[in-house]
Amino acid sequence: MWRFLNRAAYPVLLAAVVSTAVATLHYGWDPGRVSFFFLMGVIAYLALLERIIPYERGWHPSRGEWGWYGLYFLLTMVGGGLAQFAVMAVVGLVAPLHPVLDLWVEIPFALLAGSLAGYLIHRWGHTNAWLWRLHGVHHVPEKVNVANNGVNHILDVLFSQGSVQLALALLGFSQSSVFAVGLFVVAQGYFIHANIDVRIGLLNHIFTSPEQHRLHHSTDLSEAGHFGSDLSIWDHLFNSFHWYPGRVPAAVGLKDPDSFPSTSSVMASLIQPWRRAKSDEYSA
Repeated sequence: MWRFLNRAAYPVLLAAVVSTAVATLHYGWDPGRVSFFFLMGVIAYLALLERIIPYERGWHPSRGEWGWYGLYFLLTMVGGGLAQFAVMAVVGLVAPLHPVLDLWVEIPFALLAGSLAGYLIHRWGHTNAWLWRLHGVHHVPEKVNVANNGVNHILDVLFSQGSVQLALALLGFSQSSVFAVGLFVVAQGYFIHANIDVRIGLLNHIFTSPEQHRLHHSTDLSEAGHFGSDLSIWDHLFNSFHWYPGRVPAAVGLKDPDSFPSTSSVMASLIQPWRRAKSDEYSA
């Protein structure tokens, strides 16, 4: 049965994305409320799979880590929610209420555009010294699991998510398309970080998976590429695609752990961008 889950876990998640988007748009449900409950459902689903089909049992969060991870998640949700009022106000003014194209034609184009924007911003976070001091907070944990996907600097989340949303709005995509793409991006973001033993085979060349993303967190920077968090096509196009079937990173985290405060030092992590850098680990 567990072998079946290795293959079925991802299709079930994709089916949940599609069915939630279709139901919300068809019945006119509140997108904000749906997005919140969908996020909670995705986290619960993947956390359960981490217990049933774990990739590395040693990567399960300890009780103390659950507390720190939860605090980062709450700070990100609260801070992000407050600042997103401004972003959503602009999106509401710029993005058309109704799609110019048929919605099911527009959504794939919105997905490609949003994925490209996300790829470029993520890669910039690894190649720009100051942005790395924001994004590097996410790479501090020496485990990769669904709980510490929320370990981020608030400004990094606001910059990345806000930039993608504004890019989609400025390109003229409708609010419905932005919502549907947002569900997929949320699901993918937590899926690729999940400590689960899954196999998606050749789909790795289209979609990002945990097999690729745990290498992205490797302390060996030669294998820590792959900047796409949802689609793999931009990594192919920009020569950063890293997927070695069956390859296990020797360790995950920072090559120089002393370059950032520990995850448990929340305030130190928040002021990290304005402190004197001990070293620059970022790389293309």
